[in-house]
Amino acid sequence: MNYIIKNTSIVNEGAVTNGDVLIKNGRIEKIANNIDVKFAATEIDAAGKYLLPGVIDDQVHFREPGLTHKATIYTEAKAAVAGGVTSFMEMPNTQPPAFTQELLEDKYAIASRTSMANYSFFMGTSNDNIEEVLKTNNKKQDVCGVKIFMGSSTGNLLVDNALVLDKIFGGTELLIATHCEDEQIIKANLARLKAIKAILEPSDHPIIRNEENCFESSFKAIQFAKKHGSRLHILHISTEKELQLFTNMIPLEDKRITAEVCVHHLHFTSDDYAALGNKIKCNPAIKAPNNRAALWQALLDDRLDVIATDHAPHTWEEKNEPYEKAHAGLPLVQHSLSLMLHYVKEGKISLEKVVEKMSHAVAKCFHVKERGYIREGYFADLVLVDLDKSYTVSKENILYKCGWSPLEGFTFPSSIMNTFVNGHMVYGNNVFDESHRGMRMKFER
Repeated sequence: MNYIIKNTSIVNEGAVTNGDVLIKNGRIEKIANNIDVKFAATEIDAAGKYLLPGVIDDQVHFREPGLTHKATIYTEAKAAVAGGVTSFMEMPNTQPPAFTQELLEDKYAIASRTSMANYSFFMGTSNDNIEEVLKTNNKKQDVCGVKIFMGSSTGNLLVDNALVLDKIFGGTELLIATHCEDEQIIKANLARLKAIKAILEPSDHPIIRNEENCFESSFKAIQFAKKHGSRLHILHISTEKELQLFTNMIPLEDKRITAEVCVHHLHFTSDDYAALGNKIKCNPAIKAPNNRAALWQALLDDRLDVIATDHAPHTWEEKNEPYEKAHAGLPLVQHSLSLMLHYVKEGKISLEKVVEKMSHAVAKCFHVKERGYIREGYFADLVLVDLDKSYTVSKENILYKCGWSPLEGFTFPSSIMNTFVNGHMVYGNNVFDESHRGMRMKFER
């Protein structure tokens, strides 16, 4: 089906302009004022609404295969498109982890059958799969990157062997995305706290996974990247101290070291553990308010390059264990754009900047082919938003398989009205069209 979106405010490449957008055969055919359509097309009157490029989320955990009691690619991609996220890049910590090329391709096969959004999957790393990791060099146009957990307690996903890290950074030709926390510092902090407290609480989480732990690991990753000239992307920066490691003096397209910030680190602080407890337990931890303020400043001045979610669903039962047993991670992909539109309304960030950090910059960082912008000839991955139609997060409108959100009860001032993926209106006014599936993302490397 073809569409003509009429009388909309187009937010793209640093400007807001009024006009029409014509979608034909899955792509943006034309952008102009008063487009006269010469073929059959469904007209959408978008007067008073804003048209944005679809969000590209470069860090999600959709749990399939192996952890499908928490989530599936189908359920979380459906939640994503309802939130204006048209493309995602998913992490390797499934069961089994994506440690071989065959296991990696298995995930692509699942997504091709079930995902309503476009997709890519990171190759996983361990202390003993370097040969498989380097095979990904042959897939530079087909795989978003290689993921290293430099600090983790998740099975054998932790890479803490310096020789292996050196080989990965020295041999990988794709973007390397890192989870940077220092396992030894975490263990020492935990032991010290347990020696003085009988029962640990969620508010202890940022003490155990503190600022120093994040800084030391990020610093180490950057040293490896500089030694080898690697393309490094550090995920979910959460501390003020780490920000000294990044620059805004180089254009994004020329940076070899880039950084991501996640919506929960921009929204919550350690003050929120009192009310939310394990609901906001995540790694790296949500920390003291000075860190949130510094992250906002670095986002606005371009030391932080992209906004993502680190969407990580767990069941309600898994989150409601005692602190030490409670699983770490928050479900966020349905609400990330809405949360940033809230901050647009608050005057914290401009609509143009949100689009830059959630769409343009992600496409630029990863060299995503023909997505992330509203440009003629590009895939029609688009989201239409009403900045004046509010809605409140509730059990009834949460689409995550886990069925809960740390944002329950929060009222957003804006709403996602329509989402287009490859020219198909997969979501419109709370109705889904599941007749089409997303596509495997391609990269221009």
